[in-house]
Amino acid sequence: MTTPQHATQAHRRLLVLVVVAAVVVVALLGRPGPLGAVAHEARDRAPVDVPAGDQPELAGLDPELAARFLRAQAAAAEAGYPLRVTSGARTAAEQQRLLDEAVEEHGSPEAARRWVLPPEQSAHVQGTAIDVGPAESRDWLADHGAEFGLCLVYENEPWHVEALATPGTACPPLLRDAAAVG
Repeated sequence: MTTPQHATQAHRRLLVLVVVAAVVVVALLGRPGPLGAVAHEARDRAPVDVPAGDQPELAGLDPELAARFLRAQAAAAEAGYPLRVTSGARTAAEQQRLLDEAVEEHGSPEAARRWVLPPEQSAHVQGTAIDVGPAESRDWLADHGAEFGLCLVYENEPWHVEALATPGTACPPLLRDAAAVG
């Protein structure tokens, strides 16, 4: 007899297999180099749809980022840390709304850019960035993310993660804040 727990586990395994298959297909099609080389460049395509399963926050993410996150999430869970995506891919309109709110909160576009990039520069709009939580799980990922090629990007945003390194290699130095981009 299949219990709901077994069904959920089977669904997660299927999701991982689908994401891994998507990564293999992308690799076979000759997608350009590592994500770190293009993380903040404009892309000529929309984010690739990733089957979200029971984690809708993974929808719209780059398949490689989603696959790396799922591997890190499983390792974090084994270590007792419930790692979750709190924000993933965003539309340009969502990003603009966040920027507008940040301008209001921080008093100027310059101050807001420390926290929120315009849509044309946002890795979230490109599907190549995630925000993670809760705090203790973020700390685990900060310590172990490079094992999965997942890197913190900004000193002032310990929740913002991108796939910027080859798994098992060092992450690039942190940027002061988002205003340092472009």
